[in-house]
Amino acid sequence: MATIWDPKQYLKFAAPRLRPALDLLGQVYQSDVKTLYDLGSGTGNLVPFFRDRWPEASIIGVDNSKNMLSAARKAHRDVTWIEADIASWQPDESADLIYSNAALQWLPEHEVLFPKLLGFLKPSGALAIQMPRNHLAPSHSLIEDVIHSNGLVDKLRNAEALLPVLDPEVYYNILSPFVGDLNIWESEFIQILDGDNAVAEWTKGTALKPYLDILSEEERKVFFDQYSTLVARAYPVRPDGKTLFPFRRLFIVARM
Repeated sequence: MATIWDPKQYLKFAAPRLRPALDLLGQVYQSDVKTLYDLGSGTGNLVPFFRDRWPEASIIGVDNSKNMLSAARKAHRDVTWIEADIASWQPDESADLIYSNAALQWLPEHEVLFPKLLGFLKPSGALAIQMPRNHLAPSHSLIEDVIHSNGLVDKLRNAEALLPVLDPEVYYNILSPFVGDLNIWESEFIQILDGDNAVAEWTKGTALKPYLDILSEEERKVFFDQYSTLVARAYPVRPDGKTLFPFRRLFIVARM
């Protein structure tokens, strides 16, 4: 069952979601980008930043969500938007830059996928990737606890679940034989969130959503209520009303 993404839920925390995307972009040093593919482009919120760096570039956004692409088309009519599964996608022409922010963690077999993406680049091209690496944090591990405590393992077995991102050394081993320059780093962002049970609302728009989509309305309510209770204990609201949500992310910039 394919996940139906909700742009409004995802963009509740637009600013902290944007920050790592811009950090990744800041480490892309390509001066002349004519063809840029944004894989997992979502609502196209990065288009203005791409345009600022490379005004003449042809930008192609690729996503498998009709809802996200509908919002993107309304906001950015000068961009080409393609509905496709990144795992099987192939570009019409070689790229100067393939950029992907918080998308490739949904796909398996990175040891096959990443070299394939490199093969779509021009000789001077670059592949830039950011992926959440927060799967051991309570925000994510508590999802499994609620699944097991409610006997939902079999029902949710085929959910399009978030996959654990591998260790940085593994990505070095995958990419280094194919590229001339490789930059890999991790950052932990202390995200300062507003709102009631903000961490539960955050994951409701991403990691939790594939599971909720499979459940019935009654099951969904029980599941989310239990998860919210556990997460509120793990990430308590501070006296000033803010919630601190540490979030680790992995960054890769590979240049041919």
